[in-house]
Amino acid sequence: MTDLTGKLALVTGGSRGIGAATAIALAEHGADVAITYQNSTDDAASVVKRIEAAGRRGFAVPADAADAARVEEAVAQVADELGGLDIMVNNAGVGAMGMITDVTLEDLDRVLAINVRGVYVAAQAAAARMSDGGRMIHIGSVIADRNAGPGMTLYALSKSALVGLSKGLARDLGPRGITSNVVQPGPTDTAMNPADGPFAAAQRSFLAIDRFAHPEEIAAAILYLAGPTAAYITGTALTIDGGHAA
Repeated sequence: MTDLTGKLALVTGGSRGIGAATAIALAEHGADVAITYQNSTDDAASVVKRIEAAGRRGFAVPADAADAARVEEAVAQVADELGGLDIMVNNAGVGAMGMITDVTLEDLDRVLAINVRGVYVAAQAAAARMSDGGRMIHIGSVIADRNAGPGMTLYALSKSALVGLSKGLARDLGPRGITSNVVQPGPTDTAMNPADGPFAAAQRSFLAIDRFAHPEEIAAAILYLAGPTAAYITGTALTIDGGHAA
């Protein structure tokens, strides 16, 4: 179900958290994997070592997801160095909190530039280089299904946009056998949202399973969508949220 031998993958924002767990999982199941990162040079190097320890090719490319030109360059560089592209995981993103009355236009532009425009540009660049039968997987959020509290309007907007983007990509790329899906994690123990952080207790109160997800649990779902048995799944969202939306 998850044999990816010989596949060529790119994971944006792959130096930490869900992105790192995904890059490692893809490599452990046979894919050569490149990652992008912004500032976490040491973390990116550590992930590359884990990819290589799995016996696969791996490398890291610096790219700010808010810089559209650099995102395009990074995707092209990865495709050239790998020799193609079969799997694109759009994971790079930024969190955002604030009441609608407090969020500035600068906040809006920054979050949409990373969480929406950056994903669009990466998908567009990848589509031009992806082999037929490829996979596009975008990391959204359960908040697109259920916004459980105040202060998350901008983040919900940015992650909800990925559902519409992915459905459009499914139609555009379906004739080539390329699938496009969104994975929507619930609270996940990462540096961005640690399980022992100041907002953790409130988030757990909304869950049916009283704990945060491990990044590897989200990576397992991504791995499935990237695999050969998911070829008929496209234009949908897979929610992994411990019952957040139940």
